Amino acid sequence: MKILYFTVFALFFSCTKSSEDSCFIKEGEPFFEGYIQKDPFTVKQILNKKPDYLEIIKLKKFRSFKKDSSQYRSKIYSLGSNDEYWNDQKKIFADFDKYFFGQFEYSFKQNEKNIQYALGRNNLGYWLLEIKNNQASAYFLGLSFSHYYFNKTQNIPIVKDGFFQIEGSLVKIVKVPGLPGHDDYSAVEEGKLFKINLKDLLKDSDKDGFNDIFEKSFGLKPDNKDTDGDGVSDFKDHNPRFKSEKNKFTDLYEDLLSQHLGIVEAKLDKMPYFIMPFETDCNYFQKVNPKAKVLIVSLNKSTQPYYMQVTDVFGSKYSKIQKDKDNNEKFYIHESGSGYVNDYSAEYKKGKWFFNLIGGTVS
Repeated sequence: MKILYFTVFALFFSCTKSSEDSCFIKEGEPFFEGYIQKDPFTVKQILNKKPDYLEIIKLKKFRSFKKDSSQYRSKIYSLGSNDEYWNDQKKIFADFDKYFFGQFEYSFKQNEKNIQYALGRNNLGYWLLEIKNNQASAYFLGLSFSHYYFNKTQNIPIVKDGFFQIEGSLVKIVKVPGLPGHDDYSAVEEGKLFKINLKDLLKDSDKDGFNDIFEKSFGLKPDNKDTDGDGVSDFKDHNPRFKSEKNKFTDLYEDLLSQHLGIVEAKLDKMPYFIMPFETDCNYFQKVNPKAKVLIVSLNKSTQPYYMQVTDVFGSKYSKIQKDKDNNEKFYIHESGSGYVNDYSAEYKKGKWFFNLIGGTVS
């Protein structure tokens, strides 16, 4: 019996120690690590790592990256044109928005027999959107927007003869000085036709609703509809890579995540592709069960799926937790996102978290 007690104690201690190491700031440890700029990939690196299912054809005649991207910027970044662009999105793609509820930026609407197609983009990347027999599906392309640029003007249908096809360029991200998270692009090789066989794109081995390309890109199991084994399919699971638990620190992260949902919160059950990716080794963060879907991976880049290693998909970031020296139920945590940082104090009272914004900046 003594051996059993010791084993249980040892397991409890090791789990507690692990949570202490992964979730709480040690003395002398920095509160938060700032943005680290990565070296852009060369053409050779992009091509060496391209997905096997992707065919890249060199075009003799093509629309230049500069001409295409400049025209797009003029629509997006000037106030009047920006409003006109998004109003056109709502009108032209009203039938897609009926099913997808604003989860994507749409382009290239196409009717093919009894099927409607469009290209979609969200924070995770590019998708082929399909409406067939009043059913909507989205198929992830697995092509990093850090490396692949699709022209905003296309002279060919995006689906033809059993292939998805789209013209564009290989690009690198150019960081705007002084504005971490604000990206621009520069072409490293223009005049490309990117082609994917629809059989590869639509393949969903475990029939869970996510295509195999999506699951491989984000560390899910293509041949198992329940990656974390919690009884909820990956498509419906709000945290498909980790089994969720309930304690005050999972509550802390869930409350932080929910405060940014705004009007989206009311329709999350209709938005299966609204997903937020995070990097963390904190056990508490990994075991959340939030209102919105999350994809959580380790900070160790070598263990991340390749797509997440090379694509700038991580939006908001959260620091480890800093304990208050005088109050055991008071903590501090740092949050950063595209163009902002927030510093919070968080106090746990009567089973609830109370947050106070104590600092931050907006750029």
